[in-house]
Amino acid sequence: MLTLKQIQDNKQEVIERLKIKNFDAVNIVDQIIELDNKRKSTQTEADNLQAEMNRLSKSIGQLFKEGKAEEANQAKETTAGLKEQIKNLTTQQDSIETELQNLVVQLPNLPHPSVPAGKSADDNIKVREGGLIPQLTEALPHWELAKKFNLIDFELGVKLTGAGFPVYKGHGARLQRALIAFFLDEAIAAGYEEVMPPLMVNEDSGFGTGQLPDKEGQMYHVTADNLYLIPTAEVPVTNIYRDVILDGNQLPVRNCAYSACFRREAGSYGKDVRGLNRLHQFDKVEIVQVAHPEKSYVVLDEMVNHVQSLVEKLGLPWRIMRLCGGDMSFASALTFDFEVYSGAQERWLEVSSVSNFETFQSNRLKLRFREEGEKKTQLAHTLNGSALALPRILAAILENNQFEGGIKIPDVLVPYCGFDVIA
Repeated sequence: MLTLKQIQDNKQEVIERLKIKNFDAVNIVDQIIELDNKRKSTQTEADNLQAEMNRLSKSIGQLFKEGKAEEANQAKETTAGLKEQIKNLTTQQDSIETELQNLVVQLPNLPHPSVPAGKSADDNIKVREGGLIPQLTEALPHWELAKKFNLIDFELGVKLTGAGFPVYKGHGARLQRALIAFFLDEAIAAGYEEVMPPLMVNEDSGFGTGQLPDKEGQMYHVTADNLYLIPTAEVPVTNIYRDVILDGNQLPVRNCAYSACFRREAGSYGKDVRGLNRLHQFDKVEIVQVAHPEKSYVVLDEMVNHVQSLVEKLGLPWRIMRLCGGDMSFASALTFDFEVYSGAQERWLEVSSVSNFETFQSNRLKLRFREEGEKKTQLAHTLNGSALALPRILAAILENNQFEGGIKIPDVLVPYCGFDVIA
């Protein structure tokens, strides 16, 4: 959430930068500034009346002592009137605050100056790439490989729950578990502390990281308890620090977490979402950092490099895309997407997003830090990334490593799954 100071002090900059996200902020920004000015003037008026009431209240006792009962009673009547005026102003102030909050939360985060203009993924910019695209003949897509080698049962998932909820079996389940353990071990070795968060969160947590009120239609809602199934471990992990003031020397804080993730993905259908390409439930390891504002873009580079090391160790062809304004999330200031090449489908699959949210989430979370020796607190910067999401990684591993008699397992996963070939 943008701060009122950002909006008031940099009105035109806010409007111009949000154009990069294809968001017309003119009317909302004008309304916010008008309401904020009204809020301030109402507060000033209430403070002045309170000061006058306090002055009169102190004089009443003295007036009675001096035998000036009539003046004292008149002062009492005046203070009663002032009290009613203050009450009305407080009600008005609460109404303004609510309206102001409802407007501010509609504004997306400001994109970083390096974010290119654009409307869709077609306008993203390739930053770098690596690995060799496999040369396959008569390659099977992963959903056919999964059926041939009894790795994943998509039809059984439909029976148990519905489309987008696959059942992993045998070597498929072991490979899934191996990927999770490998990703967690790599994150821990890189200095991240592992946590195991809940798979459901409350409204405050959804608001804190920007899922609510922007993405409630994409989340599964447990209506009886007003809880939400998490779309990513980012939500509960980042909310660990909601309403927390950290010491500056604690930064950066690093956490990693494995979780199942749940996304409704309404309207998803067609060949591009077949098999593991888009699921309603999937597994992911997330990395989260809380960083000093002056160092958060160094941290972002570090996180990008960490994800790059994962896809390289898995031997997958990869590329990094800097997202354009139209393809970025509501809350992000700068996002890099990782894509791996799918040999049988002959296309690139997104497997990770690594983002810096600057103070957008921390302002919602009231996540602050205090430098040593300072009384004043500052908003921290929050960052997160998928390291990695499993479905499309698994799809690429199966497709790219297939041979006539089976599928070769990447060397780094063999110690985790206990086999080097699926045959």
